[in-house]
Amino acid sequence: MDFNSAIPRTMAGRVGSQAIAEENRRFMIRVYNWMTAGLGLTGLVAWIVARDPVMMQLIFGNKILLIGLVIAELGLVFWLAARVMQMSVMTAMSVFMGYSALNGFTLSAIFVVYSTATISSAFLVTAGTFATMSFIGYTTKRDLTNLGGFLMMGLVGIIIASLVNFWFQSPMISWLVTYVGLFIFIGLTAYDTQKIKEMNIIGNEGTDEDTKEAIRGALSLYLDFINMFLFILQIMGGNRD
Repeated sequence: MDFNSAIPRTMAGRVGSQAIAEENRRFMIRVYNWMTAGLGLTGLVAWIVARDPVMMQLIFGNKILLIGLVIAELGLVFWLAARVMQMSVMTAMSVFMGYSALNGFTLSAIFVVYSTATISSAFLVTAGTFATMSFIGYTTKRDLTNLGGFLMMGLVGIIIASLVNFWFQSPMISWLVTYVGLFIFIGLTAYDTQKIKEMNIIGNEGTDEDTKEAIRGALSLYLDFINMFLFILQIMGGNRD
């Protein structure tokens, strides 16, 4: 009797586990879709601005405007990260895409500093590295919490080093920050992917909260991708002739 009744319980457990895994998969697809939309908008805006000499002069020839754009970006990203779950869905979507667009204005400078071939190569390397580390973060059974704490301390360290080097202009510190920063964001990609997967609320699919969670996750991975790309771009070099 006990043996017979154990079979359906086991089967039910397997079905339940499969359903949870499938819902997590669909949630992560939504996260990646939002991240891709943000990256696509950033790239499109950067490319359009870089092709317009008037816009480039307006942005980079006016320090006040450039500083204003940077402050606006920081304000939007901190606001979204801190308040996304208290926003309406439309507000969260608008702030995320607005931040992505603003980022495109400031990142348009890379088309002046680097050749198109170098930018394309750096993007492909970044995409491959990101995909690999995100896959690892999604599939690993190892708890990456401790790794995340270590990486966040490292991130604080390179921010401080960058601020110090603003005054000293040391090439050695600059390259140290670049390589350490790259490895930090490579690790953060795996850590953030695992954290995003675990924050998915099973049974919440299709709700406003689910959409906002996806946007919050997309923001984390978007930042990982952008920072990884910029560090790889610096390492690959290849300034425009």
